[in-house]
Amino acid sequence: MSSRVEILNDGGFRSDGRKQYELRDITIDLSQQGTADGSATITHGLTQVMVTVFGPREAKMRSQTLHDRAVLNVEINVAPFSTGERRKRSRADRRILELAAAIESTFEPVVQTSLYPRSQIDIYVQVLQQDGGLLQACINATTLALITAGVPLLDFVCAVSGGVHSTSPLLDLTTLEENDLPNLTVAVMPRTRKVTLVTMETRLHVDRFRDIFELACAAGQTIHKEMKRAVKDRTVALVGAMDAGAKHPLADPDAMMEDR
Repeated sequence: MSSRVEILNDGGFRSDGRKQYELRDITIDLSQQGTADGSATITHGLTQVMVTVFGPREAKMRSQTLHDRAVLNVEINVAPFSTGERRKRSRADRRILELAAAIESTFEPVVQTSLYPRSQIDIYVQVLQQDGGLLQACINATTLALITAGVPLLDFVCAVSGGVHSTSPLLDLTTLEENDLPNLTVAVMPRTRKVTLVTMETRLHVDRFRDIFELACAAGQTIHKEMKRAVKDRTVALVGAMDAGAKHPLADPDAMMEDR
């Protein structure tokens, strides 16, 4: 059933006030979460996802270990309050399993798993809010969480969704737009310009696919700049904290001896 809200008006504005190719506001938080080795919370508009990474560490089940590389384990939990449905999804839910499989297949060729044989990298995804672009938010947050955990990657992975309204391509879709428009999600590696994921859940005319695909790849470069800036800012903050600790009198053995 089509929505009563106009997706794209005559002035070229979408239902949330954006232009066709305009991305939603992005906020990134790389602060530490509990005992996780790496964590990241990313917000695309009203969609918010938190990812925590544990590992590489010894695998819980020996039957699932591989002698030549690490195994990626992705688990997703969707908060009941993340949508207006207020419906609790179990981990065995088909949609949850599809999302987890998509994330795993996206990062398997990117993570240098061969450096950690017989080990496991656990990726836990917590969906806090949903308003379209859920897969792209999960992928972008996972990239940042793996980086903060120190897991070596071949490149960043930056994802964005796109769709077509009549003949007009749109980027970074909301739930309203995803429900009404044929759409896809593209994940790219910005440095090498390789594509690690293209997924479509609706039919899309072949003549429109190329336009949206190229736009999504270009938008991935823009998202990459934001992600790279967030990682750089966190690194600068950590180095500054280490330098401050090294200069503190309590960290200087000679200063301690003089006080005595």
